Formats: sequence, structure tokens, C-alpha cells
Amino acid sequence: MRHLRALGKYFWKYKIRLGAGILFVVLSNYFNVLSPQLMRYIINYVDHSLALTGTAFVSENGYDVLVRKVIHWIGPDRRVSQVVIIASVVILLLALLRSFFMFLMRQTIIVMSRHIEYDQKNEVYAKYQSLDSLFFKRSKVGDLMNRIAEDVSRVRIFTGPAIMYIVNLVSVIALSVFFMLQSNKELTLYVLLPLPILAIIIYFVNSTIHKKSEKIQEALSDLTTNAQESYSGIRVIKSFVQEKAMLEFFKDNTEKYRKSAVSLAKTEAIYFPSINLLIGISTLLTIMIGGLYYIDQSHDISLGTIVEFIVYVNMLTFPVSAIGLTASMVQRAAASQKRLNEFLDIEPEVKDTAAARDLPLQGNLEFKNVTFTYPDTGIVALQDFDLRIKKGEKVAVTGRTGSGKTTVAQLLLRMYNADSGSILFDETHIKDIQLASLRQQISYVPQDVFLFSDTVRNNIRFGIPNAGDAAVLEAAQIAGVHKEIEGFSEGYDTMVGERGVTLSGGQKQRISIARALIKDPALIIFDDCLSAVDAKTEQEIMGRLNAYLEDKTALIMTHRVFSLLSFDRIIVLDEGRIVEQGTHETLMQINNGFYARLYRQQQGRKAVSE
Repeated sequence: MRHLRALGKYFWKYKIRLGAGILFVVLSNYFNVLSPQLMRYIINYVDHSLALTGTAFVSENGYDVLVRKVIHWIGPDRRVSQVVIIASVVILLLALLRSFFMFLMRQTIIVMSRHIEYDQKNEVYAKYQSLDSLFFKRSKVGDLMNRIAEDVSRVRIFTGPAIMYIVNLVSVIALSVFFMLQSNKELTLYVLLPLPILAIIIYFVNSTIHKKSEKIQEALSDLTTNAQESYSGIRVIKSFVQEKAMLEFFKDNTEKYRKSAVSLAKTEAIYFPSINLLIGISTLLTIMIGGLYYIDQSHDISLGTIVEFIVYVNMLTFPVSAIGLTASMVQRAAASQKRLNEFLDIEPEVKDTAAARDLPLQGNLEFKNVTFTYPDTGIVALQDFDLRIKKGEKVAVTGRTGSGKTTVAQLLLRMYNADSGSILFDETHIKDIQLASLRQQISYVPQDVFLFSDTVRNNIRFGIPNAGDAAVLEAAQIAGVHKEIEGFSEGYDTMVGERGVTLSGGQKQRISIARALIKDPALIIFDDCLSAVDAKTEQEIMGRLNAYLEDKTALIMTHRVFSLLSFDRIIVLDEGRIVEQGTHETLMQINNGFYARLYRQQQGRKAVSE
């Protein structure tokens, strides 16, 4: 239950709805418990008037004040048929009042739970957005989806139906027991004897339900992850003819989930037979003991009192039977909220410092003795890395796979914090610049292109949602993809499918380049983003970029050596260090140099292809 304390801020936010809902629950049950008292009065009135047993007319003691007013209004001199009709109409009115307040109860408490669900999902999603790259590398997509969907939904069941059932249970029991004691204390004690046994059962079963609920959520996360990976990698699965193997793997996960769910269902099944048995025992005790007292004309028991107690016992049947259901809801919600709390308590390693500010970037940047090691793998990506780039410079960064090219881009975007050393923008430390300000002023085209399931137009203007069609068109032309987009069935309004699945690799890369260009940034980073286009298209794009990048700082990470773009410098990385740097001409003069070898190899392949 302690995990659910985190919901206190939501209950406080919607305290008016919650308070009104509780009031409506109490009023609904108040009008409900008056009916048995009227029934007692009618039975006793008929018994007295017709002298069925020759007993004296029972006094008005034990009745609620509202019922007393009704009794006084009816009066003692009416015919039996009139009293029955009037009392029946009053009982009907009480039922209508109860239904009306039940409607208001659901309109407040259930609607409140939907508001809390909305707020929680937004809080979880906002937390996802604030976490750094390392968190997402360590987490499974299925588990992340399960937290924002399944876990939040289970918590909503607590903030809505469970709260409503708890208040209903407490108010019904409190009102019923109060009026039962007012009517006959001794009979009430006999009727309530089975309830402590029920409380003991609930106590022991609840802890079991909580543990099994946690296992179910973990199994469901694994199942969701398995399904998500299968959907995303369906082409790989089919190309390797692994449908059967993946199905078996999925069956193993579903079997794990099935066993956990069945085990929980078996535990929960203990509740309802136990409750029904105990309610039945209470009814039996009412009839047996009340009947004996009535026959003996002792303990102030009338025929109406027995009927009243039977109605009260049956009135308690649903609230008491809902104890098991409510306890299960609470335990499941606690297990889900625990998972949410664990996630929401995570602090991102990359976040704004107290001194961070919005800083307009000019385009000057510098690495000073930077070292960075990837936390999970222990791979040292950069070692004592020094690099200074002036505003407007065009720098190519090349090297073998794993030499640290992408790491340079990731650190400039502050996806990670460097282990040591400093990264400066215009002489300002990167940690002193607000993350949003930094990233808004940098355009980045990653190796692994990602397009959203939206139109081509909206994918291009993703970073600038209010960009006009002219800007979208210009960016697409520079990226060399305009003509192909015009050839699509709906042009720029064509839906690209999830992750751009309907496009070729080259088209996705060029649309992502257009998305970067439309921002008109001070610094632009291309991370091997032309690997999927042919050499001719590559030359056309680089020719256009040459003019576009004239007054901008640009870093291009690549395995290829571009011949059309005149780089101010070419940086050659190996094992996280700069091993060569200079212009094309300078590097070509280094005997057996990495760059010179790479250039000659590419020229040889180009000659063969021509």
C-alpha cells in the first residue's frame, strides 16, 4: 500500500471531485439502509393490525429520524392496505434517490480516475522524454510500453472503481451495523460473528495476490517486448525462415504469462466462495436465532426485526463480496504503482545544471582532452581527444568502424556526458547551455535514420512544425529528393509508414537530411548519412550542400571521401584518437597514411564501376 502514497498529489488535485464522490456514496447508501426499517414498520404494523400473533405493536425505537417522520405522517389509524401502498411508494422514492446519488457518485469518482489516468500517462511520457540515451539502451521497448499502458490502467482501476467500492463498503457496513445495533444489539452480534473470519482470510490472501500481480506484470512486459520485436523485425524473420522458431519463443512467453495469470485467478477464487459461505451463515443465524427469540417472545424481537436483519445481511452481500475484488484491485494497483515509482524516481544523468542558460550559438566548438567510455560495454570511445573548429569551417571526420566518429556527434548533442575533459561552444562549457537550447541550434542526421508514421511533409518539417511549404520544398531540393517525392501517389502528403518502411533506404536518408536542413542551424552534423545512395546522387547532393553550408559550421562523419566538397580539414580517427588531420592534399602526401589508402581504394572502386 505504501507505493500508492505517490497518488496523493492527484487526489489533492481533484479533492473537490473526490470529496463530492465520497459524499454521494454515503448519501446513496443512507437512503438504501432506510428501506429495511420501513419494511420492519410495515411487517409489524400488519402483524399488529391483523393480530396474527397477538403481539403488541412495536415501538418506534431504533428507527432513523427520517423514517420516524414518515411513520408519523402515515399515522396509526390508516387501513393496512393504505399503509402498505404508502410505504411502498416511499421505498420506491428512496430507491430513486439512491440511484440518483449513485449516478452522481460515478460522475465524480470514475471521471476523477480518468483525469488521474490522463495526468499519469502525461507524467510518464514526459519522464521518458527527459531520460538520456543510456536509459533507453538498457530498457526494453515492450516494458516501456507496458508501464505507460497496462500499469497506468491498473492504477486507474484503483483511483476509480476500487476507491468507490472501498467507500461504499465502509459506508454500507457502518450504516447497516449502526441501525442493526439500534434495532437489536444481541442479534447484531450473532449476525456479525463470521466477519472476523473473513478479515483473516483477506489478510493472508492479499499478500499472495500482491506477489503474483508483480510476476504477472513482469511476464506481460516480456510478452509485449517479444511481440514488438517480432513486428519490427518481421522482414528479418521471414528472410531467415524463422517464423516457427519465433512462434515457439512467443509461446514460451505466453505460457509463462498464462501460468502466472491462472495462479492468481486460483488465489482470487478463494474469496468469493468464502464470502458467500459466511454471508449464508449470517443469514442462517439471523433466521434461526431471531426465529427462536420471536417464538419465545423474548429479547424484544418482532417479525419485522427478523425481516429487517435479513434485508441488511443481503444488503451487505455485494459490498462484502466486493472485498476480495477490491483487495485484488488494490494489490494489482500497488504492484503497478511500484513499477511506475521505480521508473519515475530515475534521475537522468544528462540534465540541465543550475547554471545552464539559453545561449545563441555562433558555430565555434572545441574538445579539450575529452575521454569517454560507454558505461555498459566499457569500450573507450574517445581518449584525450582534442579538436578545435572555428565558425564556418567544414570538417570531415573519417576512420574505421568503431573509431569514435559517432561518439563525437553524440557528445556534441550531449546525449552523454564526457568522463573527463571539456566540450566548449563559443568558449562556454556545454553543461552551462540548456539542453533544449543546444539541440534546437544543432541539426543532426544520424546513421540510423528514423522517420515517423506521418506524411513526407510533416517528417521534413518535424523540427520546425510551422515551416511553410516553400521551406519544405527548398530543403527537399537541396537534399536531392524533391523529384522522387513528386512522383509519389500523393506527393508531399504521402504517408511514409511506420519508421519509413514504405521508402527505400536512400529516400529515407535524403528526407532525414531535408529535415536537418530546414532548421537552418548554426552547426550541422552528418553521421555517415549518404551510405544508401549511389555515387552519382551523392555527388549531386554534396554539390548542393557545398553552397548551403557556406556560412555554417559542418561536421561530416563518413567512411567515404567526397571529392566535390572542399573540406577545410579532414580528421582521421583510430581507437578514439586523432591520428591524422589536414587538407586533402596534405593527407595524400603522408606515405602509407590511413586517408591516402582509403582515397586510393575508393578511387579504384569508382574506376571499376565506371
